Amino acid sequence: MRVTTWMAMPFLFVSAVLGLTGVAGLVVGAPRDMGLSVALFGAAAAVGLAGGGMVTWRARWQRVGLRWTYPAGVLGLGIVLDGVRVPVVAVVAVGVPVLLLLVAQYVVERRRASADADERFASSGYGC
Repeated sequence: MRVTTWMAMPFLFVSAVLGLTGVAGLVVGAPRDMGLSVALFGAAAAVGLAGGGMVTWRARWQRVGLRWTYPAGVLGLGIVLDGVRVPVVAVVAVGVPVLLLLVAQYVVERRRASADADERFASSGYGC
């Protein structure tokens, strides 16, 4: 995974979760705005930490410094933004397309991995 993709992961996660929460809020008739939560940003930081092992780091300083400080910065941002109210409509307008993008990317990657595995299997001599 590229460094830039990894850096986007926590914010895509936050957007998708907020989008799902916003849709649920619209369905049950919740208030028109919702508060950001430090717990959500903590989970996003955990996603960043977990994804750090899959990154193709270009330099040692990235692997040592960025891998740990960036998720800490995401958590710090969550602490600063904790309780900030955002309109549910805006959250849904951003979050649902992000969620659809993430699902589409997952399907593409699964198909690619399956095709690669089939190709390796066929070329190994174990196929037909």
